[in-house]
Amino acid sequence: MTTPCLTFRDLTLGYGSHPAVHHLSGEVRKGALMAVVGANGSGKSTLLKGIVGVIEPMSGSCTVAPGTRIAYLPQLSELDRSFPARVVDLVSLGLWPKRGLLGRITGEDRAAVARAISAVGLEGFERRGIDTLSGGQLQRALFARVLVQDAELILLDEPFNAVDTKTVADLVALIGRWHGENRTVIVVAHDLDLVRRAFPETLLLARRPIAWGRTAETLKPENLLRARRFDEAWHDDAPWCEPDEREHSGDHDHSHEHGRSHGHDHAHHGRGRDNARANRPPAA
Repeated sequence: MTTPCLTFRDLTLGYGSHPAVHHLSGEVRKGALMAVVGANGSGKSTLLKGIVGVIEPMSGSCTVAPGTRIAYLPQLSELDRSFPARVVDLVSLGLWPKRGLLGRITGEDRAAVARAISAVGLEGFERRGIDTLSGGQLQRALFARVLVQDAELILLDEPFNAVDTKTVADLVALIGRWHGENRTVIVVAHDLDLVRRAFPETLLLARRPIAWGRTAETLKPENLLRARRFDEAWHDDAPWCEPDEREHSGDHDHSHEHGRSHGHDHAHHGRGRDNARANRPPAA
């Protein structure tokens, strides 16, 4: 019997009165390596923000296993690169969960930061300002910060965007290393060929879950076509959803109960969020 790291129960997430992720149910087992794919606006980034506790559920719940440390890496476009910090400063922020804002940095901590910088190929860049880094170099520094956090659950939002091929290969190798250490890794990605090569499990979103399970099954042409058609049917002022039960039958091999409707109840139930908030990582 597998142990869940994350449990979704009829989870709906959104902004204001507009749902962005609808009726997601299921479990992510500890040690899973999973990609989340879908068109722009399909709810991928919203899902990660819901897991980490940045936004609260509109209905349903997302529960993180008690005691789970979380490392969350948002999209590069969400980061302020003008902040006057060096690479070593950025990576050292990964110590915050252990040391707090005013905690004393030990020699062991400094050694861990140095090892992380070396592991991502940035040795010699320690004192470079982050505003001077290329997109690939900055992403490497952010991965080094994740290394220092030593988290059991790692959430990466489009980490391969705007980086060169060599950096992508190196980052994928590092993700594989985390997977080998039995960490749970969830990555938002667009490159389906890369997903097929590097990720054993995939969740396909089109605001609602289209398929979830083994990558080869999830990314079948018929599922991708359904996702595209469903995505094209949505618009920014879409009403509160009433999913068609027939659409959900036989879609998943993951025992995800995706067919329940939440009617018109807009209350923020948020059951299970205490764990996520307690383990929320520092903002990037």
